[in-house]
Amino acid sequence: MNLDHTARGVFPIAPTPFHSDGRIDFDSLDRLIDHYVAIGAAGCTILGILGEAPKLEGAEAMEIVKRCVKRVRLPFIVGVSAPGFAAMRSLARGAMEAGAAGVMIAPPPSLRTDDQIVTYYAQAVEGIGTDIPFVIQDYPLTLSVVMTPSVIRRIVSDNPSCVMLKHEDWPGLEKISALRAFQREGEMRPISILTGNGGLFLDFELERGADGANTGYAFPEMLIDVVRLSAEGKREAAHDLFDAHLPLLRYEQQPGVGLAVRKYVLMRRKLIAHDAQRKPSTRLSGSARGEVDYLIARLAKRDERATL
Repeated sequence: MNLDHTARGVFPIAPTPFHSDGRIDFDSLDRLIDHYVAIGAAGCTILGILGEAPKLEGAEAMEIVKRCVKRVRLPFIVGVSAPGFAAMRSLARGAMEAGAAGVMIAPPPSLRTDDQIVTYYAQAVEGIGTDIPFVIQDYPLTLSVVMTPSVIRRIVSDNPSCVMLKHEDWPGLEKISALRAFQREGEMRPISILTGNGGLFLDFELERGADGANTGYAFPEMLIDVVRLSAEGKREAAHDLFDAHLPLLRYEQQPGVGLAVRKYVLMRRKLIAHDAQRKPSTRLSGSARGEVDYLIARLAKRDERATL
């Protein structure tokens, strides 16, 4: 089930559920992964930024990987970003040996020039091994590393094991168009492009050439349906469904509290037992919870899956 450039659809990013005392809630993790399979997810990403990966010990990270891979037959992408290549290699090799489909690598915030970015990915591939399929995580809003389409083309051309771009630039629609133009003109081999940002721009990203989404909105069913409707040429239906979710999606995308919102909604949906984060963490105020409840109730009038 190794990841390749043909990957399409929605790969929800799973948050790591915790008990209120900070222990990993494996029962909730099982429930969440089962839900992704039931709604037709094409794959799943674990141990990403949303998964609070930096707050986990190495043994905990591997335990999560093994549990997920053993539970369902689904392509899992494992976030392996780390300050040093030794830790990255250990998790990447361990994850693939456990049955993961590929790994995701984010650039460290210290990178500034194009050459630094390209060199970093070359060294990362050398560190983990050229046999492991990997995903470029392009998330400048959080990571502060700006990758131009030309830089991404260089990384793809230099590293045959690069099979996917997780595109989270903002604004980023023109970047998708530029990358697909490179492919049409034979200047870059085909790669899968899945988008993030909570799905905030998915409606038009698909029309620009994205293959799907790799993100963590609390109603991934919507993302799956929008991808399907778009592929079927049902543009108005895709936009209508997307628009119904947009107020909640926008609220969830607030910097600093987005994960707290997402976990709260997943808890309301009974997909996880607690909305706890491992410290350092943020919590929603009573006012914020009331606003989220209001948005869910309004959404339920247009999408019955939001009826809690």
